[in-house]
Amino acid sequence: MPITSSIYTAKVMHHRLAPKKHSFWYNVYMFYIDLDEIDLLTKKLRWFSRNKFNLFSFRDAEHLQLPREKPDKTKNTSQHLEDYLSQNGVDGTNLKIRLLTNLNVLGYNFNPVSFYYCFDKNENPVCCVAEISNTYREMKLFFFGKDELHGNTFKKITTKYFYVSPFIDHDDVFDFNLKIPTDKLEIKIDDIDKNGNKFFISTLNGERKTLSNANLLKYFLSIPLIPLQIMGMIHWQALRLWLKKLSFHPKAENPELQRNVYKPYKP
Repeated sequence: MPITSSIYTAKVMHHRLAPKKHSFWYNVYMFYIDLDEIDLLTKKLRWFSRNKFNLFSFRDAEHLQLPREKPDKTKNTSQHLEDYLSQNGVDGTNLKIRLLTNLNVLGYNFNPVSFYYCFDKNENPVCCVAEISNTYREMKLFFFGKDELHGNTFKKITTKYFYVSPFIDHDDVFDFNLKIPTDKLEIKIDDIDKNGNKFFISTLNGERKTLSNANLLKYFLSIPLIPLQIMGMIHWQALRLWLKKLSFHPKAENPELQRNVYKPYKP
């Protein structure tokens, strides 16, 4: 059985327009995984595992866990997503789900954002879920239904109510433009302030590559320990913004503006 999952080599760009200009970009690679194929991938790919240590590994416990509840290890990521889709009026039992995400690298991972693209049996897009994480290992989901599908792009403007950056208010607005991945990857998420002004632009653009043992080694060596590099980049850019004296918003401020957040389980 041929593998349909793939890798995207991509470039992330952040451009802050106000109150002070600040821009940077960096190269990444991300995996576009058919969730029905995960066990097949573990058999065909030497450097890929599920819930086990490897060069690259997919861990179900890192996705779609309920807020403040003990993770349900009896369910895999597909089953958790079906539960979430049901809460949003979608029957996910027969959908084809493809997840754009970062995998664990040598047991470590940090996913700023993952995207679940859901298709019917005829490969027509049905819905999408964005899974955004912060450096506190908290997570928030954003649902996109057929009403948000415009051509081949899911679009939505919604209040964030989530702590992503100490230099952005909790209740600013996300402007999502999530094009369905093909040979090209084109994703854009902007931030809009309370006055309706766009002040932050972020893009993720890439090209599809074959998922193979050779490419797993190639991209690992091209950006070793990519999760640590992403985490380091986040903190380095935060320091630069702090030195530019942008307004700083501690996480403890305005807890009422952090809504429907999935938090790490603490026994």
